[in-house]
Amino acid sequence: MKKIVILGAGTAGTMMANHLKHELKHDEWDITIIDESKEHHYQPGYLFLPFDIYSPEDIIKSITEFIPKGVHFMNKRIEKVEPTSNTIELTDGDTITYDILIIATGAKIAPEETEGMKGAEWHQSVFDFYSFEGALALRNKLRNWKGGRLVVHITEMPIKCPVAPLEFAFLADSYFKHKNMRDKVDITFVTPLSGAFTKPKSTEALQHLLDEKHIAIVPDFAVQEVDNTNKKIIDYSGKEVPFDLLVTVPTNKGDELMARSGLGDDLNYVPTNRATLQSKNYANIFVIGDASNVPASKAGSVAHFEAEILTENILHYIKGEPLKEEFDGHANCFIETGNGKALLIDFNYTHEPVEGSFPFPGVGPLRLLKENRMNHMGKLAFKWIYWNMLLKGTHIPFVSATMQEAGKHFD
Repeated sequence: MKKIVILGAGTAGTMMANHLKHELKHDEWDITIIDESKEHHYQPGYLFLPFDIYSPEDIIKSITEFIPKGVHFMNKRIEKVEPTSNTIELTDGDTITYDILIIATGAKIAPEETEGMKGAEWHQSVFDFYSFEGALALRNKLRNWKGGRLVVHITEMPIKCPVAPLEFAFLADSYFKHKNMRDKVDITFVTPLSGAFTKPKSTEALQHLLDEKHIAIVPDFAVQEVDNTNKKIIDYSGKEVPFDLLVTVPTNKGDELMARSGLGDDLNYVPTNRATLQSKNYANIFVIGDASNVPASKAGSVAHFEAEILTENILHYIKGEPLKEEFDGHANCFIETGNGKALLIDFNYTHEPVEGSFPFPGVGPLRLLKENRMNHMGKLAFKWIYWNMLLKGTHIPFVSATMQEAGKHFD
């Protein structure tokens, strides 16, 4: 019997396990998924935890709840992948083999990459919200914080869910308004980018919202150091931004397993064909989600679209057929703007977010690049879709894996 091994039981790995279980004959293919954790985290929920919108129970469930029957789950830590011999070494000394390997090991924060970030003020006045521990600690801090200079900061790109830092700033504005203390809080958004977002059209709309909400922006900020003693961040040009509370997005990196295995680049992301999702170096290795170096957003919607296309390509690979170059970098993301409203953006490798309707051309019901309550409801509904459809490999009706141009207003 031939073997498919999936590394990582997060969003992307779990979706692939479910897709492949439906498509492959159980008497021909053995599917194993390996992860050292026992918990599955709904990572988009980290954004809402600091503001008491979600509780830990909304975010964490058991990994085994979403792994389909017939797929073997190994709750173990991986020491190393040996791609030349198609073997995986586990830290307990066991070795397993594979015919096809799917890397879905995700990305993690690396605050230690920036001098002083993980210093004396870490989780005291310097927080992340890209980990459960950080988001929970920040929730506890915000509950009793009396106000001051709040700095929302991005260290460098790429990061998971590139809109999340902006969402945090917008939700903070709303949160402090509802606590009747917005006048006691100065919010500054600090980014290495030249504007609010990576895409010009979106930047224009998001800059308008920053102005409207009196959130200052400091662009082109390449952080060199977090000064814990004087509570300020300093960039390489000597520019300084003081803070009373720093909410930072540290450098994001792929799993260290990729470095140990010689499979990753400088940030431990795996070189991947952007259209087929096949490893650039090994034909029987495929990469999905945040683990790859494809120039698409590291977001759940992207992993969802990748999973549909990658499943087809693995079937082509098994049959000895050419792989389809179909993945176009498609992403659609709700951007929470606070006060019960949100934006929706839809884009890919070649098209930046534009105005229009989604998912039905000319009908909607969702509007692109328009702030409204319907988009906010869509954002909240995504949690149910995630737990009940996305992870289980269920196709979301009317939403294509590739970006559709109909119903969008291109210049």
